[in-house]
Amino acid sequence: MLDGVAPQIARGVSRYFRMLDCAVIAELALADGRRCDLMALDPRGGITIVEIKSCLADFRSDQKWPDYRQWCDRFFFAVNVDFLQELIPEDCGVIVADRFGAELIREAPSHPLAGSRRKAVTLRFARCAAFRLQETIDPELRASV
Repeated sequence: MLDGVAPQIARGVSRYFRMLDCAVIAELALADGRRCDLMALDPRGGITIVEIKSCLADFRSDQKWPDYRQWCDRFFFAVNVDFLQELIPEDCGVIVADRFGAELIREAPSHPLAGSRRKAVTLRFARCAAFRLQETIDPELRASV
């Protein structure tokens, strides 16, 4: 998410999920070593992963996205308005976003996590959020890890 478009999409998607009363974390490392672009946790414990695609080349070069499904209840691609949405697989949700907000284009199918996996992912989410908050209070902690 280093280019100019991806952070704008991330901001809009994060705003969208916040309006749905979801907590959102960017760049969350998963237990398998992958790093998801965005993860949202809803008030009932539902877990959504959003993979941001800033352009067609980014989408075509990415072969890792199917691995994210084992870590969430729903999986979405988030793209900008110019992206050719027909290329996104039917079994994935689609969100169109810019820096101001986002719109749900296609709902993602639900594939509920097993209880033990949900607990592990939720714990990882909570710890990451707490560590990041703590680092804003004491930036020297980041250097010590």
